[in-house]
Formats: sequence, C-alpha cells, structure tokens
Amino acid sequence: MNRLNRLILLGLASLILSQPAGAQDGPSLVRPTPQQLAWHRDELTMFLHFGVNTFTDREWGDGREDPRIFNPTELNARQWARVAKEAGFKLMILTAKHHDGFCLWPSKYTEHSVKNSPWRGGKGDVVREFVAACRAAGLKVGLYLSPWDRHEPSYGDSPRYNEFYKNQLTELLTHYGSISEVWFDGACGEGPNGRKQQYDWAGFWDTVRRLQPCALMFSDAGPDVRWVGNERGYAGDPCWATVDPGAVTAPGQGGKAILSMLQHGDPNGAVWRPAECDVSIRPGWFYHEKQDTQVKSLGHLLDIYFKSVGRNSVLLLNVPPDKRGLLPAPDVRRLTEFRKTLNQIFAVNLAAGKPVTGTGAGARLGPSNITDRSWDSYWSPADGALPATAEVDLGKPVTFNVALMQEYIAQGQRVEEYRLEAFADGAWKQIAAGTTIGHKKLDRFPDVTASKVRLTILKARHTPQINHFGLFCAPAVAFEGMK
Repeated sequence: MNRLNRLILLGLASLILSQPAGAQDGPSLVRPTPQQLAWHRDELTMFLHFGVNTFTDREWGDGREDPRIFNPTELNARQWARVAKEAGFKLMILTAKHHDGFCLWPSKYTEHSVKNSPWRGGKGDVVREFVAACRAAGLKVGLYLSPWDRHEPSYGDSPRYNEFYKNQLTELLTHYGSISEVWFDGACGEGPNGRKQQYDWAGFWDTVRRLQPCALMFSDAGPDVRWVGNERGYAGDPCWATVDPGAVTAPGQGGKAILSMLQHGDPNGAVWRPAECDVSIRPGWFYHEKQDTQVKSLGHLLDIYFKSVGRNSVLLLNVPPDKRGLLPAPDVRRLTEFRKTLNQIFAVNLAAGKPVTGTGAGARLGPSNITDRSWDSYWSPADGALPATAEVDLGKPVTFNVALMQEYIAQGQRVEEYRLEAFADGAWKQIAAGTTIGHKKLDRFPDVTASKVRLTILKARHTPQINHFGLFCAPAVAFEGMK
C-alpha cells in the first residue's frame, strides 16, 4: 500500500471514529464499534500499577520522590506478559505515569522520570519493554497517563498544564506503535499556585483520536468505555452497555445519579459505552510486602468474574509488580488457580450441539443456533412474538449449576427480562431469572438435574437475538462469594 492510500485510509478511520461511539442505527438501537465488540470478547484485562510508589511503600506519591529510588533489580516485562497470557488475559494496561508524576519512559518534558534513575544506567524505558513483551506474547497494549501530576510545576495553570499533558500523551501515542486502550481517571487537585486544574478533556480525547484512531478510551465519561462506579470489580444488575452521554460529561463527577448510570447504564442511552470493572488482586494498587498474605482468595476472584464478565462487562484486574520488577509469587499462584478453575468450569458445555425447539425460523434465525458455538449465528423469534421460548433437549438427565447466555450484540443489546426453567421430576421449575444479558450473562444456582431446559425471553427493546446458550457444572469454590 502506498503512502497516499495509507493516509486516506487513516483519515477515513479517524473520521468514522470521531463520531460518537456506537452511533444509533434506527430508533433507540445502538451498536458497538468493531473495536468495542472486540473489547467485549476479550473479557479479561490486566492492570499493572508500578512506579516510585512501589519503592516508597505508598499508594499516592506527592511528586517529591527522588528518581534514584526507582531501581528494580530484576525487571522482566516478559514475565508479566507470560503470566497474563497463561491466565487468559488479552490486554495489559501499564501505569505509564501515576499521580506522583514519575514517568516510566524518558519523557523530554520532565526530569521526574526513569532517565534520572539508576535503572538501566538511566537509559531504560519501562514502557518500551512492556510494549515489546505484550507484542511478543500476542497481547494488546494499554497505557494509563494520570491527568493529576503532583510534581509538574505548571499543574494548576490550566492552559500550560493541558499543553504539557497533551505533549506527554503524544509521546506515548507516537513512540510505541499501536495502542488498544488509553486509560484516564478523574483525579484532580490543586497546583502549587493553589488553583485547581481544569482539564481539557475534549483536547485530550481529540489527541487520542488523531494519533491512535483505533484506540478505545476509558474514563467515567468514556468516550468509549466507562468506569463501573466502584473499585470492587462488580458491575450492576441490570447492566446496559448503552448510556446517556449527558448524564456523565467528564471524569471525576460524583453523585447518586452518576453512580447509578455508571453501574447500570441506560436502556435508552444514545451511545454504546460499556462498563469496565477495575479491582486489585490485593488491598492496595501498588505492591506492598505486608500484603503478600492478603491476595484475594480464589472464591473471591471467581465471584468477581461472575459479577463482572458475567454481567456484560470486562474485568480489569490489577496485579502490581514488586520492587524486583516481577509479579509476586502469591499473586501468580492465585492467577494460576483462577485460570485452572475457569477452565474446569467451562470445559464441558452440556448444552452444546443439543437440539433446540422454539419460535423463529430460517437458517440464520432458528433456535438451534444458540447451541452451535458460532459467533455469527443467533436465534431470533418473529417480530413481536414475546414471550419467546427456546427449549433445549439434553437427551438425558444431567447435573448443572451455571447457565451462560449471550446476545448477538453486534446488532445491539436488546433483552430486558428473561426466565430460565428446568424439566425435572416430571415438571418445569424456575431455576434463574434476570434482566439484561448483553455480551455475556452468567447465572449460578444450586445443583439441578434435568433432561430439558428452556429459556424464555419475557421482554426486549427490539426483537431478541440470542447468540449462545450453555450449561455447566462448577465446583463449590465458584459459589463461595455468594454466601
């Protein structure tokens, strides 16, 4: 491809992605962009909080740290990527700069960076090593650049600092190749002049769109992915991928209505802005040796998974490197257990390939499409035919305690209410019920032994499109968090 054609294509991509994410297609039907759809399917992202706080044993630095304290003796970003890959994560996000202002790359706009540390003789670049390790492992790359900078003298002089911030953002978005997610938070304080910084969010977002047109941006206000409203890793129920963009207009806003929007979304929302559930595997976000015995239990992590990924969201799990620059052994062991147990839970889909009867017809729309394991088919009952039921014949009595449902969200999120029943002892009985489904809904319930199961869609905003249905038998540890 010649340079002119490449520039034309990039320009078209920039134009398309400069529109509101997931623009409407018909009244009140909003669809994800291709990048958002891929993000949903990734499901698991790893966060890495690493910097001077790792060496000061603090959570929030004040910007007065001596860069010489940053000296990880065994830093190995390939170990980070290997652990993430083996645990099933698809994307990693690194804190390129936290609130202390210390930069993990040799920024030319500040002296508060790795270039003035003894690590790698002052010639090192953590961001570059991180990006290279992700690419070698086949993982997507994300970067977090804190808007709050407690070291930078221009902070609080809003125009000057906004230009400084965009310059650092430009370094990160032009020196390291393709970036999949740019992570912002709303942390904001007073500068040395006593004035509170006024962030140029529109300018920040425009910088990302211009330099990385395919990158998704996360913040309370999106514009592509929203914060879930808590740091426990739990999405709301219901959880819509759509929101009202006027309800949360900038990161850092608070209030009951805003938290509700972040938790639950809005079925009438005009933009597709799904929830990302951030939580740390430890009590803190940065590494603290005293927390080596406080890594979340396997049962706790599984409960978070069911209430994040299993509620139409993506789980962003923080695993902080230690002073050596390695992911600590207790955390790695827990991640290994986490992946092993998830594999065990979802290894055998008792509904896969089983015959299905119900409303809807046609090669693409028949009910059997929910058990065919394809991303590109779905069951869609006739317009207006609600309640609509799909009945799965399991062939013989089998025992299960987890149900999985997925919508064909490439064409929007539609289901508002459903019911799940099992045929046992000669009668149908309800085993689960819920509201939203979206990309994935996971329901847990006591062990059921049945020969048939039926899913009934009771209410939907548009004609339902059910992509996938599954039944699984999970070990007791998957239910510990429900107690």
